[in-house]
Amino acid sequence: MPDHPQAAATVANPVIAGFHPDPSVCRVGDDYYLACSSFEYFPGVPVFHSRDLVHWTQIGNALERPSQLRLSADTLSSAGVYAPTLRHHDGRFWLIVTVVADGGGNMLFTAADPAGPWSDPIRLPGLPGIDPDLAWDDYGTCWCTVAGVGQVRIDPRTGETFGELHKLWSGTPGAAAPEAPHLYRIDDYWYLLIAEGGTERGHGVSIARGPAPDGPFEPCPANPILTHRSTGHPVQNTGHADLVQAPDGSWWMVLLGVRPRGGTPGWHVLGRETFLAPVTWVDGWPVVGELASGTPDGSAVADRDDFDLAELQAYWISVRSRPADRCTTKERPGWLTLRARGPSLDDPDVTFLGRRAQHLKWRARTLIDPTRGRGGLAVRLDERHHYEIEAGDGRVQVIARIGSVRTVVAEHPFPAGPLVLTVQTGGPRVPGEARAEPDTLSFGIEGLPALATLDGRYLSTEVAGGFTGRVIGMYAATGTVHFDWFDYEAMP
Repeated sequence: MPDHPQAAATVANPVIAGFHPDPSVCRVGDDYYLACSSFEYFPGVPVFHSRDLVHWTQIGNALERPSQLRLSADTLSSAGVYAPTLRHHDGRFWLIVTVVADGGGNMLFTAADPAGPWSDPIRLPGLPGIDPDLAWDDYGTCWCTVAGVGQVRIDPRTGETFGELHKLWSGTPGAAAPEAPHLYRIDDYWYLLIAEGGTERGHGVSIARGPAPDGPFEPCPANPILTHRSTGHPVQNTGHADLVQAPDGSWWMVLLGVRPRGGTPGWHVLGRETFLAPVTWVDGWPVVGELASGTPDGSAVADRDDFDLAELQAYWISVRSRPADRCTTKERPGWLTLRARGPSLDDPDVTFLGRRAQHLKWRARTLIDPTRGRGGLAVRLDERHHYEIEAGDGRVQVIARIGSVRTVVAEHPFPAGPLVLTVQTGGPRVPGEARAEPDTLSFGIEGLPALATLDGRYLSTEVAGGFTGRVIGMYAATGTVHFDWFDYEAMP
């Protein structure tokens, strides 16, 4: 094994910014492919491509048809699609996920091209648990390992399981939540990589090795091999990792982490993001290097969409489903048309189209025509935590939903017809104060002073709970609403 990895490019973390958690990576030749969790959003499981592990481009979503993923209005926020494992074996790509919803469970998908199309699901009714992993031994046997950490042999082409779930290893004694297992054959050993400590501030990565895919496993004496708990590092909650070897022989780890801001206890608002770290090997054990910092530039999507294409770009996501009769660019050429279902973002069945926020400071704008309905521009964390600016019926309102409280915080009359709505983040109002918010969000009509500036902490995971991050987008509350364009840009 090489002693020192050779960087193919300068690492600027996060390498995939914004709500892109639970990364799983594989390499085919000189190409890398990565998949992330998507929870209650549709389409599910964004898939990315890179040639250097630093600059990533989304090439599709694995679960983009109702026949692959059905999330009813009863599916809770932060349920849905958990923790994919992406692998390449025997000339095909394999993706296994847990769907936490009625009719869900563990499912496996295959594709000849990771950009899609992916197959309909192969269900694994005999496989309990979450965070499933796939690994093949030299005899072609497929081993599936799940959070816990247990393991069973499966037939990946049929979903059949063989025998009972066998307990392998529970991680560091006393550590919570052994999960996110990944199994690898590296030289003379089988290595079992797991996350432990929970996906909050105690998160970490540990590893064990053994002579066979089913063990027995001995833990690394230096466990956890990666954690930022009890440190002042700007990236926290580090864990849920996957290993990959580059063509030059170097090794790398992708993992999730968060960037808390503000006072105590710190609030992260973008969700869990994908980071990259170098790995060296010492005495047969991996040693994880520093998470290099910098300005991420490889994962941000196009700043503007004029809705001129017949099909939506891959980065657009909706809440639970996206019926074609409710969301289309084909009805009014050059415009996005949204037809209302649920009456507000409080409703789990709302008509919404958004994209993940990817920067700590940003501005979003959209040109809306609410002549035949009411809708607007929103920043969503879940049904109980969202801010929006809404136009229709001759007025513009700024609405805040925080837990059980929903209120109109500002209102402005405006003539019927198209107008540009804006939302922009800013810094805390009292920097350095122990209770300072991570950021503020200002909502308004372009050309006028901001109508309202709201505390950003209430759209954070530390307040709302769950596993996602902020999503910015457009919605319809009543009738039919048209949007000419949507613009998102990072701010200095």
